[in-house]
Amino acid sequence: MILNHVEIEETYAEGFRLYGSRILITADSIELAKVAAANVTGYATSTIHCDCEAGIDKVYDSTETPDHRPGVSVIFCIQKKEKVDEVLLNRIGQCVLTSASTACFDWFPEDVLNDKTFSVKTGYKLKFFGDGFEQKNELKWKGEFLPLWKIPMMDGYFTIQESFKVTKIIAGGNFLVFSNNTSEIITACQQAVTKMNDIEGIVLPFPGGFVRSPSKVGSKYKFLSASTNEILSPVLRDQIDNSNVPSTAQTGYEFIINGFTQKRVELAMKEGITSLCTNPSVVKISAGNYGGKLGKIIFDLKKILS
Repeated sequence: MILNHVEIEETYAEGFRLYGSRILITADSIELAKVAAANVTGYATSTIHCDCEAGIDKVYDSTETPDHRPGVSVIFCIQKKEKVDEVLLNRIGQCVLTSASTACFDWFPEDVLNDKTFSVKTGYKLKFFGDGFEQKNELKWKGEFLPLWKIPMMDGYFTIQESFKVTKIIAGGNFLVFSNNTSEIITACQQAVTKMNDIEGIVLPFPGGFVRSPSKVGSKYKFLSASTNEILSPVLRDQIDNSNVPSTAQTGYEFIINGFTQKRVELAMKEGITSLCTNPSVVKISAGNYGGKLGKIIFDLKKILS
């Protein structure tokens, strides 16, 4: 398949499921909300070694949030159900509660509520930091009263919703881009990330939204669960027999997308690929799959683009 001048390999990405939660961080200014969001999503690129995958979802103005302050939504993607409570408690407690003027609300997408959705009482547990000075409160939002806790700080109170909803989400949506110009492709990738971030309910967990280190399941070293995927590395193209790198490519990057629904992930993939295919340096788009070793969710590039 050819899109503009770019070869689209007839392949698929191989996705899987994680446990997802979305929170809203508000603050006195959008700059302060973004600081907290950046910190709470730190060291959260891959479940290979991080406690979760996480990223910033969307920015909101003061007319769109429960406390009428600007805010940022953040999505957490966690591998094990029994770890969800710990991840949210640690990250919100260390990175949001500690950030100037912040509050924290459950921001779970209503359209993905189902009979397997469950809640963790993160706010209830954090209230004990108040050491007896915490206060129970509530706030009316969209016709409902949100149960909240107020914890005394040096700049007032940290307000947090009592519990946060969690459900299984889609992870591992991905595609690869190869280019004959290293400086051009970075700019093109940044532009693609901007387009993809317009899709609400998805996150690109790697730094800047794309990743230079393609991985595969397993390794020649038995103690590693994942290692570099040599067939996707331009610098190894002439050293191996099964390289998947085009002969003219100098550089490649991978995009990883997680989201609350497969449709959201596919729409983000389409936006990103379409954007990249307008850049003259791009020579090929492909995707990473692992023969069923990673997951059973299929993202067929040809179907997504058509």
